[in-house]
Amino acid sequence: MSCTRSLITISLLGSIIFPTTLVAQEMISDTTARKKPLTTWGIQFEEFEYRYSDDDEELGVWNADAFYGTDDLKVRLLTTGEYEIEEQAFETLENQLVGQIPISDFFDAKAGVRFDTPEGPNRTYAVLGVAGLAPQWFEIDANLYLSDEGDTSAELDAEYELLLTNYCILSATLDATVAFSEDREIGVGKGLASTETGLRLGYDLIDRSFSPYVGVVHERKYGDTADFAEAGGGSAEDWFAVIGARIAF
Repeated sequence: MSCTRSLITISLLGSIIFPTTLVAQEMISDTTARKKPLTTWGIQFEEFEYRYSDDDEELGVWNADAFYGTDDLKVRLLTTGEYEIEEQAFETLENQLVGQIPISDFFDAKAGVRFDTPEGPNRTYAVLGVAGLAPQWFEIDANLYLSDEGDTSAELDAEYELLLTNYCILSATLDATVAFSEDREIGVGKGLASTETGLRLGYDLIDRSFSPYVGVVHERKYGDTADFAEAGGGSAEDWFAVIGARIAF
């Protein structure tokens, strides 16, 4: 009789313990899966546009970003350039490969390398910067560069978007470059080298995946950089009418 009772007790304990163990294992597996960083990737053309200047210069311009990684670490390939349509030549071409990690709720730090093909010799730079969302919803991208020739410079890109409607967006941009030393071979003087300001009116057609826009862009060079440009037959200041689109994949 006692043997029968023992068997019944063991069976009852088994029926309680085994399901509980399975549930616990499932919960642990689920928690582990949720803690595992989610890997994402994407490609975005912040600017993909045609520019026509006040002196009849025609440019194809792009500013693109491809990324792969998690919220903890992303690898980004950034490329910007200006292509002179009449001359069929690049006016500027810049590529960066950087790693990016979060340093606060709103900002990431990044470091990597930059490869430039300006007018003149090519240049390679070490890159250190921050990117994120500043107070009042300004998107900020600030970078410090050290070239293979030992020249240092800094660049600040700022953008603000004003939603006129849920689909119509007015975007204001400012790009400013400051050189801490002169690099005459690529036409850069010491001090504030150049600024580019833009105003673009866009309309979201496919949930911000495709947003055509029109706008105006002003480019200006300063100090010795302006003198170098004019000595080379260029101009120190240009206005452009712009038509293009923002594209995201």
